Amino acid sequence: MGILGLPGEATLALVSGALLGNYSAIAVAGSLTLNLREMTVLAIMCLTAHNLLVETAVMRKSGSSGFKMAALRLACAFAMGFILNLLLPDSLAERSFSVAISGSRPEFLGMMIAWLASTAKFILKIALLVLAIMIAQRLLEEFGAMDFLSKAFAPLMRVFGLPRQASFLWIVVNVVGYAYGAGIIVEQIESGRMKPQDGDLFNHHASVCHSLLEDSALYAALGLPIFWITLPRLCLAAAVVWLERLRRHYVRRSFRVGVN
Repeated sequence: MGILGLPGEATLALVSGALLGNYSAIAVAGSLTLNLREMTVLAIMCLTAHNLLVETAVMRKSGSSGFKMAALRLACAFAMGFILNLLLPDSLAERSFSVAISGSRPEFLGMMIAWLASTAKFILKIALLVLAIMIAQRLLEEFGAMDFLSKAFAPLMRVFGLPRQASFLWIVVNVVGYAYGAGIIVEQIESGRMKPQDGDLFNHHASVCHSLLEDSALYAALGLPIFWITLPRLCLAAAVVWLERLRRHYVRRSFRVGVN
């Protein structure tokens, strides 16, 4: 953790996020003493490698190697944390994100009331945010905006190294998340509308960068700079896909769908 500019106890938040999700990581981080710079580094790592058990199962179901996807996400998370620790401005360290209870022991009842009040406010903020996202998603589907967005995002897919037909899936996983979009991803593969090779390529991108809308808005609502938690993930995801395409070009026989 020291190499990443984080205190040792940040491991607890990182492991919690990797096994469960971003909400769990944020809850643990809130009990630690972290400044905004440290939390931004921790956030980019949790955004890259979170909910590994569920999301890796989805990627495996859609044709990718579960071991490869999990290893890729963890490696990218640590690489992103290391790079971001070098790039982030020191001015972020002057702002506190969370302060753990220290010093003299407070009265138990007062401590519990304060904790319940802060937790209730935090849960309410998250609930309203998720509700707004779900309403926006339904409106997009009702008025046919999703199909329009798929066509509009097709040129962006070329930049990311993805096939044109991946544009709809890209929108899905970035609006509703990977776990919630699992059914659509698997259906695209099993119906033949997307080749297994293209599905695996899409997983390389989405494993590093997905839930741009919900997760980025969640961390931004907590005061983290949205630029540093979105653009680096998009750049890294594009780099991962183009590197995978180069690997397949030079070592064509190495690709077998779903093989570790």
